[in-house]
Amino acid sequence: MSSDEELVTVGRVGRPHGLAGAFLVEQASDDDARFTVGATLRVNGEPARIVASYRTGNRLALRLDRPAERGDELAVRRHELPPPEADHYYVFQLVGLEVVERDRVLGRVEDVIPGAANDNLELDTGALVPLVDDAVAAVDVEQGRIELVPGFLSEG
Repeated sequence: MSSDEELVTVGRVGRPHGLAGAFLVEQASDDDARFTVGATLRVNGEPARIVASYRTGNRLALRLDRPAERGDELAVRRHELPPPEADHYYVFQLVGLEVVERDRVLGRVEDVIPGAANDNLELDTGALVPLVDDAVAAVDVEQGRIELVPGFLSEG
């Protein structure tokens, strides 16, 4: 599968909501536009059209044109994603990047963990690095590396 055809997870099927086949979306993408009525998502790789989309409190609920099981992955093709704003990145762009401080390799990004104040890079060493200007000097997706502000992570 080419990188443009690669699927990017935008949520998961959660518990049922109501009696008409709707469900709550777990780990939903921040971009509500991808969950509008008529949009197509991939459910475990297969296309499914959204026939109902609404908020219940602060949770998103959807109904699709075909059944989906709790836990199923909701995804879009990578090329369908809008380009991120300047100095913003999709998680898939950061995972796997090498994290360095000066010329010292500190590890690779395993995941991006959402936080209340800011997101954090989780490195394969177990270290967490806050995604804030005080910690991150530069992100270079093309070169596959993230440079930290010297002295940010102490050894110890």
